[in-house]
Amino acid sequence: MDLGQNPQPPVIDMHTPSVARMYDWLLGGVENYDSDRTACAKLLEIAPSTQLLARNNRAFLTRVVRTLVEDYGIRQFLDHGSGLPTQDNVHEVAQRVDPRCKVAYVDNDPMVLAHAQTTLHDNAGTLVISRDMRDTESIRRATDTFLDWEAPMAALFVSVLHCIPDTGDELDPAAVVRRTAAMLPPGSFMVICQLVSDDPVVREDVTRLMDVSTHGHWGRVRETHEVERYFDGLDILEPRLVDVVDWRPDSTPPPAELRPKDWVEWGGVGRLR
Repeated sequence: MDLGQNPQPPVIDMHTPSVARMYDWLLGGVENYDSDRTACAKLLEIAPSTQLLARNNRAFLTRVVRTLVEDYGIRQFLDHGSGLPTQDNVHEVAQRVDPRCKVAYVDNDPMVLAHAQTTLHDNAGTLVISRDMRDTESIRRATDTFLDWEAPMAALFVSVLHCIPDTGDELDPAAVVRRTAAMLPPGSFMVICQLVSDDPVVREDVTRLMDVSTHGHWGRVRETHEVERYFDGLDILEPRLVDVVDWRPDSTPPPAELRPKDWVEWGGVGRLR
């Protein structure tokens, strides 16, 4: 593993919930604190299906990475907001198919960096850089010698864009997606999904809870039509944009009565024209 910069001792705030650590707890991990578990408990009161949602999203990530390596020949991945290392990370899924695959992980959570230093140090096919996912130019420079920017790759924004607030400028999530797509080589892919809900109460309550709990490190639960605009200018792979459990499932998707009713992860995969 390459850290992509001179590592600084991480400063971990155990008292403020972290989205990465909350996600870790929802997946059954142990790299979290009381503050994260308390925030998750409050989140589950608003949206009881949240834990199922996290697992569905992780399974989607696994299927997408495997499909892109096996069926489309992708050997490079740029994973934005990668979170804490857990089972079936992007590099593990990709390198099971082809050990030559490379994965650059981007995150600015100090605990993510600390764990990457200890868990990925023996994997030369991974790079971890401590960056805000909105800083596309800095990410490009930091990965310049690790990734081959003349060859196709996949940029992943999996369950992270709801962490970015709407700003209406270059830091807006839609603008970040456009800039990332613009710098990718021909034949590359964009993998995007985020939390959406048709229920305005869920959207407002979750957004308020997460914004307060994380001290502003949150964006917004959105609607499906807002996610669609992230794919403007891309050719969307079948089955197009869907609840992620319906994206090329390994088995029969759950019936409607067993699906989350409060919110879902919505998105898909787009290819650069």
